[in-house]
Amino acid sequence: MIEISCLEDIIALRESVDIECKLAAGKDGKGQLPKDVWETYSAFANTEGGDIFLGLKENADRSFSVNGIVNTEKVLEQFWVNVTNTQKVSCNLMRERWVKVITIENKSIIQIHVPAANRKQRPVYLNNNPITSTYKRVNSGDVKQNEEIVRRMLAEQVEDSRDSEILSGFGIDDLDFESLNAYRNMYANRQPDHPWNKVDAQEFLYQLGAWGRDRETGKPGVTRAGLLMFGQYRPILEAFPNYMVDYQERPEAKAEARWVDRLVPDGSWSGNLFDFYHKVIRKLTSDLKVPFVLEGDQRQDDTLVHKALREALVNALVHADYTGRVSVLIVKRPDMFGFRNPGDMRVSIQGAISGGNSDCRNRTLQNMFRFVGLGENAGSGLPKIFDGWSSQHWRRPLLRQKQAPHEQTLLELHTLSLVPESVLENLKESLGADVLATLSEHERLVLVTASIETTVDHARLMEVLNIHPRDLSTLLARLVEKSLIHQEGSGRGTIYFLPQARQRDATTELNSGLFDVKGPDLSSGYLESSGPLMDELKQIARPVADKKKASADLVREVIIQLCALQALKLDELERLLNRSGESLRKKYLQQLVKDKVLKLKFPTKPNHPQQAYVATDNQGSKE
Repeated sequence: MIEISCLEDIIALRESVDIECKLAAGKDGKGQLPKDVWETYSAFANTEGGDIFLGLKENADRSFSVNGIVNTEKVLEQFWVNVTNTQKVSCNLMRERWVKVITIENKSIIQIHVPAANRKQRPVYLNNNPITSTYKRVNSGDVKQNEEIVRRMLAEQVEDSRDSEILSGFGIDDLDFESLNAYRNMYANRQPDHPWNKVDAQEFLYQLGAWGRDRETGKPGVTRAGLLMFGQYRPILEAFPNYMVDYQERPEAKAEARWVDRLVPDGSWSGNLFDFYHKVIRKLTSDLKVPFVLEGDQRQDDTLVHKALREALVNALVHADYTGRVSVLIVKRPDMFGFRNPGDMRVSIQGAISGGNSDCRNRTLQNMFRFVGLGENAGSGLPKIFDGWSSQHWRRPLLRQKQAPHEQTLLELHTLSLVPESVLENLKESLGADVLATLSEHERLVLVTASIETTVDHARLMEVLNIHPRDLSTLLARLVEKSLIHQEGSGRGTIYFLPQARQRDATTELNSGLFDVKGPDLSSGYLESSGPLMDELKQIARPVADKKKASADLVREVIIQLCALQALKLDELERLLNRSGESLRKKYLQQLVKDKVLKLKFPTKPNHPQQAYVATDNQGSKE
């Protein structure tokens, strides 16, 4: 909950991923609960929580001033009546201590802190209809979620494990027996006296959880976990249309999608998770430059770093939501390893890092890996990864989530020391050696981290510096005042970045790390004809492109998601969505620009030959 106590705190506020400000004046000017406050309530609850401030007026520069609410009792009563009404809001998450009246310069405002709902409470929806009234927070807007996303949230709510379901119509013939036999050999080598080694293939699959029988109908079949782990690629794709596993080795320390080695299902191998794991782990560790360890007089090649990489790979595979629209992506670069899986985390990031709190999305898959000595069950996987990286004095791993254009979890393992000499030299060149010499060790570490990771936030810097939050806030304010670092946003959405990282081009979004791949700015357009970026855009566009008729709300939402990922010209949107460019322009794009949900790449030159549409930070609706 953000602490607000004076006018300076109000002036510093900006709407962001966890802050929403509303005038709430009402027709008589004395105070009225805004109707759209419930969209924000739903959005905050379904994302990571946030604070709503009532009684603030937005100024032309997007800052806020105190307008005040005269009749706070009336507004508070309206809030509590509605939040406890299940016909209005599906779940009351509130406690009295999270709603308070604050007096600033003799004017009253109301602060409402909305906590994040847990998995079993989501989706938090409005008007008794989850399909049409579920929202999530994206940047500073409340975005209505489509039916596909809502149904996944409902499934997550009731399914402790999503992979134990028996798949109707799939059988033994859909499995790859070379994969299964390789697994059985691993199992037998690890546990040579185990009774499962003596049973036939079907019984072995049953004991693993890969095969089962429906208790109601009596029909046997392969489980989701069994098909994912041991299946052939075509049957896997029939059961999971969005299934994609992708390994890329990139030659440079850049976020460009250029690779020197790539592994995807291409017909030359099974395409299942078991084979993907074994092919990828060999590539990840093949040239790992980590000193060996002696145990007695024996060399131990299996270091903490090797164990961390195995854990990270298994972690990505067992926590993935295989109904999501993002691929499992594993990247190896000279400076880092990256792991991406579809779906957000079921526990908080801090809870996952601390360990001991596991809520695996695919527990049967997790058990299958554990049976052959891969992966952990007790929530100790991430601590093991962090310990492995700490053993080499490398930068602390970066774990984060993204909601747009699709839910995904990202883990970045940088193989760089806390203060690489090359980064220090670059900072000396850009800032001046004299300026750098005047900074404290902590200040230099902030600049180095921002240089490596492009953007940083308060939570990430707390991990790196390990100092008191208030001291870090003071340090950051000092760097901002000296113009050595820039700041955008407020609250938990505040990010910091070096001056040279700011791109004045309207197409560029300030993102950090490995997976934020931006397309090239070529004279023929912005979009490459093939590659991971195009694949992801096509996945986003598919719900519209594959239908002759689609609802206006769906087309609008898909356009926003596409333009949030990449600046797109009209003809590119036309091809992606399989719609007339003129129709898109008149029915959707003009209005989206007018509503400030999209903006033009060249706003002062509407007829620019390279004109493109870009999503803004204002993707929500406000009444």
